[in-house]
Amino acid sequence: MLGIDISSSSVKLLELSRHGDRYRVESYAVEPLPADAVVEKNITDVEAVGEVVKKVVAKSKSGIKLAAVAVSGSAVITKTIQMPSGLNDFEMEDEIATEADQYIPYPLDEVAIDFETIGPSEINPEQVDVLLAACRKENVEIREDALQVAGLTTKVVDVEAYAMERACRLVESQLEDDAEEQLVAVVDIGATMTTLSVLADGKTIYTREQLFGGKQLTEEIQRRYGLSLEEAGMAKKQGGLPDDYESEVLAPFKEAVVQQVARALQFFFGSSQYNAVDYVLLAGGTASIAGLAENVEQKTATPTVVANPFADMSVSSKVNASALSNDAPSLMIACGLAMRSFD
Repeated sequence: MLGIDISSSSVKLLELSRHGDRYRVESYAVEPLPADAVVEKNITDVEAVGEVVKKVVAKSKSGIKLAAVAVSGSAVITKTIQMPSGLNDFEMEDEIATEADQYIPYPLDEVAIDFETIGPSEINPEQVDVLLAACRKENVEIREDALQVAGLTTKVVDVEAYAMERACRLVESQLEDDAEEQLVAVVDIGATMTTLSVLADGKTIYTREQLFGGKQLTEEIQRRYGLSLEEAGMAKKQGGLPDDYESEVLAPFKEAVVQQVARALQFFFGSSQYNAVDYVLLAGGTASIAGLAENVEQKTATPTVVANPFADMSVSSKVNASALSNDAPSLMIACGLAMRSFD
């Protein structure tokens, strides 16, 4: 399956193959979205998004027609519930359908529900823990419609936080010590939204979104240098801005990012029994800004790494390896979705 990540500023596509336990990047492409086609992770213009997905598929030169997409964490309700241990999937589905209205605040005919058995319950050995996930059907269907415009069939609709968690497995080797037993804060700084996910033993135990992102830098470039939004976005990526850019525009933005990361961590510490994390992992397009990881490390006094899920992968000859490396931190969710091919 293709991993297709529809964010508020772009559509990212990734195709992986696997040989033994090694992955290989077969194709990838990124294409910007028109302004306001996606607002705070909600698709508002299906046709426009579908056309960009079509472009990204053509650009990637992939022949695959099945795809995995994700809904954002804020659109999903997840809950771990206990069920009798002897039930098969069908019995469990019936049981969940009769009890779901206690967990889900929407009419059941308006929601898409799925569940997965996690394992024996620690509270009661006669029961199993079951992860229940639900979101409004319209959030699922609008993504399927956008992919259909591009001639793709949606095989999996995942949750962004779980796609991120899956991709984090690939980054563990870049963290010193035994990352599996550590507390890792993943800060995904997108165009308009910053998401903090905290992983304990490789599992997400906390997630929180806040409105802040790289678009603020783009808008400041646009305002200060009289450029269009598109020109400002290109200049941000490719350079060529006046000499005062670094000190007058980029430095204050980096400072704002550092403050946001520190604040997000404080929220986590305030609502959990933890008061420190072992690593901060920076993801999202903004993570690529030179020197940002060092600034975050200094402010939070925590080892900070820029996420690159492709560090141990081989790359197909049709993929531009240096462009892939630049885009790596922003491809974590697309990568986690592409990994669903091998479940």
